[in-house]
Formats: sequence, structure tokens, C-alpha cells
Amino acid sequence: MNEQSGFLRRFVAEHYNHFNAAVVEDAAKGYEAHLAKGGKMMVTLAGAMSTAELGKSLAEMIRQDKVAIISCTGANLEEDVMNLVAHSHYERVPHYRDLTAADEQALLDRGLNRVTDTCIPEEEAFRRLEDHMVDLWKSAEGKGERYFPHEYFYQALNSGVLEQYYEIDPRNSWMVAAAERNIPIIVPGWEDSTLGNIFAAHCIAGDVVPSTMKSGIEYMIWLADWYTQVTSDGTEIGFFQIGGGIAGDFPICVVPMLHQDLGRHNVPLWGYFCQISDSTTSYGSYSGAVPNEKITWGKLGENTPKFIIESDATIVAPLIFGWLLNW
Repeated sequence: MNEQSGFLRRFVAEHYNHFNAAVVEDAAKGYEAHLAKGGKMMVTLAGAMSTAELGKSLAEMIRQDKVAIISCTGANLEEDVMNLVAHSHYERVPHYRDLTAADEQALLDRGLNRVTDTCIPEEEAFRRLEDHMVDLWKSAEGKGERYFPHEYFYQALNSGVLEQYYEIDPRNSWMVAAAERNIPIIVPGWEDSTLGNIFAAHCIAGDVVPSTMKSGIEYMIWLADWYTQVTSDGTEIGFFQIGGGIAGDFPICVVPMLHQDLGRHNVPLWGYFCQISDSTTSYGSYSGAVPNEKITWGKLGENTPKFIIESDATIVAPLIFGWLLNW
């Protein structure tokens, strides 16, 4: 640690004392207290947090055992690896609000897929991965084996076959850190991702069969077993939710399922909850629901520490992670 360590903590303590800013420090302290008493933390990733290079802080959180399990969209799973292998080909479009339909078509014609102000290079990012992933799918099928989506990524990363393409320091890839530590990842709705679409296309073409990929139902079954085992000795699991959607809604439902559908009433509720979101509670929004609503669904308890930070997660999440890492 250098002499500047702890600067973020001092800055937050000095300036983040009121309103929405104060919740940042409250939530970070709650996270730290949860870990200090032996708890484990799930982090859920929605949106395009991997494209926003959250790996620069999340990877170190994983290495320091401050994250025990991750739930993420298929996009976040693959986009961290895409950034790893094709970073120099990404393009930033700071004037994205001014783009016309013709401008957008021009980006597509260049093979660029835009995510807000960042364009993902289709050829360099997706195609550098496809052949290697198809090889892994076919190999598993040939052996009569089946794996979860994240496990195929772990195989690719741990084999070293992708190292020839690395364009960033792999210490800034949260997927590399996760693969090295073999932490569990839950990827609900993986089909809704580029590689999920590619897998479906290869199934249609007859190259592989769908059963080579384990399903979302199997993810839920695995998560139910994991949650039950980890909490069997009284360990509490916290829930740190970035954004909303399926990445958060899918895993948090494991607790009411265990209670209501399996009758395991001795399984504890989630022991901590924080959500970073700028969503509003319109149209029954899950992403914008306040934490207390989750009490009525059997997810959180009356006394569960609960925090909601109404802000941009690309700003707040690295700040909280940096605070927890004593940067």
C-alpha cells in the first residue's frame, strides 16, 4: 500500500455526509460490517458494467475475497472478456446524443455495436472468441459433458488460449480474477447475449445440441444448493445489486423459493441488501422498487440492513469498491 491509500475513504467521510451521497458511505460501511462478521456477498451486474470497465475495481474485490459469488447478464459475462481481447478496437463516441439514424447506420456498416458512448468492435471482439468457444462446446458434446455458460468461459481463460489476444492488463478483468479463484457465477437468461445467439445459431446449423449448455433452471437448482450449504452454519449472504432486471431478480428469488416451495424455513433471509439504481417505480418496476417491498416477497427481513443509492452505477460502484479496498 502506498502513502495515498485510504484517500477515497477520507474523501467520502469529508464530503459525502448528506442526502443520496450519505447513503454511499452508509452502504459501504454496511458491506464492510457484513464481511467482518463472517458474511459472504453476492454482487449482481446488470446494464453494461463490463463495457464500463468495472473490472478495474471488481477484479481486486474478487481477489481480496470481498465477493463470493456473482450474478450477471450474459452481456456482462462476455463483454468483460471482449474488452480483454479487443480493447484497442473499441471506440468512444462522446457526442452519442447527437447521432442521427444515418450516423448509427454508418457505425453498423463499420462493424461497431454502440452501447451509449462506447462502440464494441464486432469482428475483433466477437469473432476472436467464437471459434474457441465453439471448439469447447463441440469438445464437451463429444465427451457427453455439459457445462454452464460461465464454465466454458473459465475453460477458455484458464487454458491460456486467449492470452495471445490480451490487450489490457488481465488484472483489470473481473472474469480473469473469477476464473482464477473459480468463484461461482449465475447467468440467468444467457441466451439474451451475443454468444448466446451464436450458440443458438450453431444449434440450428446442427453443429451442437442445445443440451450441451446447462440451463437457467439448472442455475437456480445449483444456487439453491449453494445457498443452503453456505448458510447451514449460520453464515449470512448479502446482496449487492448493481442495476436491476434479471441479474438481480433471478438470484434474490432463491430464498422465497427455498421457504415457500421447498418448506426449508430454517434457511436465513439475505443478510444485507444494497441496490444502485436510477430507475423509478413506474409500471410496477422491479428495478425501482424500494427494499422494503422485498419484505412482502420473503426476500428480506424487517431488520435486514437495506440501502438504495439513486445514482449512476458507473459512478457509484467503483467508488464503493474503492472505499472497501481502502484506495
